[in-house]
Amino acid sequence: MYNISNQIADQRFDNLQIQKIVKTNALEILSISLEKGATFPEHTSPSDAQLIVLEGAVIFNINQEEYVLLKHQLFCFPKETPHWVKANENSKFLIIR
Repeated sequence: MYNISNQIADQRFDNLQIQKIVKTNALEILSISLEKGATFPEHTSPSDAQLIVLEGAVIFNINQEEYVLLKHQLFCFPKETPHWVKANENSKFLIIR
């Protein structure tokens, strides 16, 4: 029943990489890696979400405003609001929704 995984640590920096870490009826956790200069194109979230930067630095654009998010910062945003993310350096972050 117990499981240790290196899935996040092993995730490569190759443009945009998305891995589903957890999926239940109540919760979904995605691990995202973005290579420096790569962009996660504009999209929306089906539910309110939290982004947690694990390493690197990203620009999060929502409602025509840009937020620079750094390692260990948390950013909360509402569902169905168009947004995009660009990596200022090789970056990994979690999306919890």
